[in-house]
Amino acid sequence: MPLVGVNHCVAHIEIGRLATGAKDPLTLYVSGGNTIVTGYEAGRYRIFGETLDIAVGNCLDTFSREAGLPYPGGPAVEKHALEGERLIPLPYVVKGMDLSFSGLLTAVIQEYRTGTWRLEDLCFSLQEIAYSMLGEVTERALAHTKKAELLLTGGVAANKRLRSIIGAIAEEHGASPEFVPIGYAADNGAMIAWTGILAYQSGIRTPIETSYIDSRWRLDRVEVPWRD
Repeated sequence: MPLVGVNHCVAHIEIGRLATGAKDPLTLYVSGGNTIVTGYEAGRYRIFGETLDIAVGNCLDTFSREAGLPYPGGPAVEKHALEGERLIPLPYVVKGMDLSFSGLLTAVIQEYRTGTWRLEDLCFSLQEIAYSMLGEVTERALAHTKKAELLLTGGVAANKRLRSIIGAIAEEHGASPEFVPIGYAADNGAMIAWTGILAYQSGIRTPIETSYIDSRWRLDRVEVPWRD
């Protein structure tokens, strides 16, 4: 049986396309390890924007752990944010088409440690600012690419507030909003298997001598012949 290597980021996009029926979307992929705005063009997924440091999911998880909330942090922060009312000033860092979440994380932890604010207001503020940053770069990429579909995928895609922001952006630009089903949002075997099938059917094979984990295998370096 031949061996087929699968890129983790590509797998999140492909399971999102399969589950939603999206053909050629601009994709916002958000998880604990990655935060990327990407779209397919000329044989590869091109990156239009990404985090310069930590992923948005990592930001939520780390704050959640500091505040004594359960893991994973996204659902816990979302639950408390629903009871939040006050928007606390926190760093909003967008650099061109890229984002930075480390300063936001440091600031919200510092504010939590002062004991000045309700946890619900801190969660509300963290969520609003982080997702507004994501919305800004995603909207710019959508306006640039003029894609007809906007796909939200990855573990953080389960968040209802982020879904509402992405839905509004898609509507504003005449694109169809597509959301990966909750059961396929987090890391799962189905996404790897499906992407492996696509690669296999396209003739991709991985020699045993190169079948190692490569953490530097960037999304935009992966050949995607099944999209041609």
